[in-house]
Amino acid sequence: MTGPQARVTAVCVVHAVVPGYFHDTAIDKRPRPGAVRVEATGLVGDEQRDRGHGGPDAAVYVYADEDAAFFADVLGRELPPGLFGENVRTTGLDVCGARIGERWLVGDVLLEVRKPRTPCPNLAMHVGVTDFHRVFHRSGRVGAMCRVLRAGTLAAGRQVVVESVPGHGVTVADLSAGLTPDQAASLLGSGVPLAAPVRGRAQRVLARSRRDSP
Repeated sequence: MTGPQARVTAVCVVHAVVPGYFHDTAIDKRPRPGAVRVEATGLVGDEQRDRGHGGPDAAVYVYADEDAAFFADVLGRELPPGLFGENVRTTGLDVCGARIGERWLVGDVLLEVRKPRTPCPNLAMHVGVTDFHRVFHRSGRVGAMCRVLRAGTLAAGRQVVVESVPGHGVTVADLSAGLTPDQAASLLGSGVPLAAPVRGRAQRVLARSRRDSP
């Protein structure tokens, strides 16, 4: 659930481009003090080195302090904001429990939850734990990739207000774990504009279910 004190705890942009598993990566993000401008393509001063990780439907990556605390316990060390490559770290916001298409008002910036983060080996390399990206994915605590519906500025301390929640009930964690046919049908019939990979996944789940039905 999202409490009345949901807020941003850090805003992060790329600190350095570093060698990755296949090619250089901009996963090394660190907190930026003050207000950071946010455009449709993402945060000013940030960078995306892989088309698969960028684009309008992944312009801003949001991750929760609560989920970072879970992995801090697992790994036995602190996990500072930006370590997972996130742009925005929050507290009091159920990021992975957010519905696909949910909208968050953060100061004057309006974000729409579009899809879960799909981790790659660069995450394991950056954290320094072999196959950590697989553990991260299996947990469902993957964070949310968001589209910028209204540009503005982001800064630590700003309140996060859940402006609207779609009725289909399919969350970021559900989509990350794998949709059931009922969830896929609900998502496709919701009228929510879906990111192409999300729509494609739901369509494949439904097609497979119909093919396998007696």
